Amino acid sequence: MAMNMQQMMKQAQRMQRQLADAQDKLAETEVSASAGGGMVKVTGTADGSITAIEIDGSVLGLDEEDSEMLQDTVLAAVNEMLSRAQEVTNQRLGAITGGMGMPGMPGMF
Repeated sequence: MAMNMQQMMKQAQRMQRQLADAQDKLAETEVSASAGGGMVKVTGTADGSITAIEIDGSVLGLDEEDSEMLQDTVLAAVNEMLSRAQEVTNQRLGAITGGMGMPGMPGMF
């Protein structure tokens, strides 16, 4: 039994809402990882945003102030790179979809 156009539109809208809800939950879910036996720890959200970078400055001979400055600088650089990567993704996918709001493509709807 084939769906009529109205049913398909309702289903597409429902899926788009579910996708938006799932993306919101990813943005609220915190994840973290460490390397070097805990010398470096990165915290972010499951949607790919980096919220903190912690570096044990004592390993590099840095005092607390210099260590915080290094952490802030690395965090700013990483987030700038992620922002630029998202812009490139949006441009390239936008060219393919013709600007249509495609569910599941960040920044596309």
